[in-house]
Amino acid sequence: MTETPSVHGWNPDLPLSLQDKLREDLKLALRSKHDALKNTIRQIMSEFFKLTLPVTLEGGKKSTRPKKPDEITNDDIIGIIQGLIKSERIVLEAKKEASSEYLRILESYLPRQASREEIVAWIKANLDLGQYKNRMQAMGAIMKHFGKTADGKLVNQILKDG
Repeated sequence: MTETPSVHGWNPDLPLSLQDKLREDLKLALRSKHDALKNTIRQIMSEFFKLTLPVTLEGGKKSTRPKKPDEITNDDIIGIIQGLIKSERIVLEAKKEASSEYLRILESYLPRQASREEIVAWIKANLDLGQYKNRMQAMGAIMKHFGKTADGKLVNQILKDG
C-alpha cells in the first residue's frame, strides 16, 4: 500500500510511538518531496536534544543529561509540539494571519484534545468540588487524568465558571 503525503499525523490509537511515526513520515516526505512536511518534522526532531533527565554526578552534584532516543516518550514529543504551536500562533498573530501549513502539520501530530463537555462530564462523575477549599485545587487531579489531551487554560476556565 502506497501512502500519500496527506496521511501524515498521529494519534494514540496507532500501533506506533509518536517518534516512530515522525521518522516514517519524514521518509515519506523525503520520497514525495513534500517540503513543508519534511521541514516541520525536522523542526520537531531538532528539539529532542532539549529533553533531559536529572542525574547525580560522582561528587553528589546534580546535573542533567540528554535523553537517549529510547527514553523519549510520546508526552515529551507532544510537549515539544505544543511549544512549537504556541510560538507559531504568536508569529501568526503578529502577521495577522489565521493559520499556516506549518501550524496544520504540527497540529496533526497532537492527540485529539478533550472537549469542554468531556472535561465537565469527567469532573461531575469523578470529583466532589466541595472537598476543595478553592476550586482551583482540583486542577491537579483533572490535569493528571487528562494529561496532554486537556488544555490547561480550558480547565482553568471551567473551574472559574463553576
